[in-house]
Amino acid sequence: MFSGKTDELIRRLRRATIARQQVQVFKPQVDTRFRVDKVTSHAGGHFEATPVGEAGKVPGLLAAGSTVVAFDEAQFFDPAIVEVCRELADRGLRVIVAGLDTDFRGDPFGPMPVLMAVAERVDKLQAICMVCGEPATRTQRLIDGRPARAADPVIVVGASELYEARCRGHHEVPR
Repeated sequence: MFSGKTDELIRRLRRATIARQQVQVFKPQVDTRFRVDKVTSHAGGHFEATPVGEAGKVPGLLAAGSTVVAFDEAQFFDPAIVEVCRELADRGLRVIVAGLDTDFRGDPFGPMPVLMAVAERVDKLQAICMVCGEPATRTQRLIDGRPARAADPVIVVGASELYEARCRGHHEVPR
């Protein structure tokens, strides 16, 4: 978290729009942190989006002229997102996916490892560790200011009130 994934997604979508490409963006219904009908970055950037409960519904929601299809917070989608992305790419659409590759435990998160494996290109962004200022690749979930335990639920939607970016050395997951 806090590496600029959604800002980078929005930047790419704006460039596609400037190039007069027809863009459609989808987000998981579970992500209710900001506006329901937009993907929104922590920095305040936003772009129109359609919330969906199941990835398999996306092909039926595509407009006839769409050339770019994007997904934000892809870690929250069901495994069907992998086949949906393959299908769209095979049809010649540009598919852009943003999401966390690991959960708060540091384990692979949802469909992201498979999406990364089948992608033509992967850009892995880094945040800054909230403890030491070094590059951060981990998401630290905090409960009352203390690290969440390994047995806690994987999916808890939140932002800076629940999560911090951490480097490997400062990431803690009590077992």
